Amino acid sequence: MLAVLLTGCAGAPRVETVKVRVPVPVECREPVPARPVMPTEALRTGVSVDDFVRAAMAEIERREGYEGQLLVALEACRAPIEK
Repeated sequence: MLAVLLTGCAGAPRVETVKVRVPVPVECREPVPARPVMPTEALRTGVSVDDFVRAAMAEIERREGYEGQLLVALEACRAPIEK
């Protein structure tokens, strides 16, 4: 019985190289788009409702454009790194 156990130790161990792919966090170097000046920020107090609504509608358009730029920057940071 002891001879059987020792013969297992007599041979050289089998060395096997295993490749493991692990995601490694890296710094995102995508520039952050500059926040645009919003039209409602420039309104003075006492502005008419019509002027405020016009500025608010323009701000919605501007915010949607800015949001699109932010999403593009975010997706560029989330994309896999090409080798």
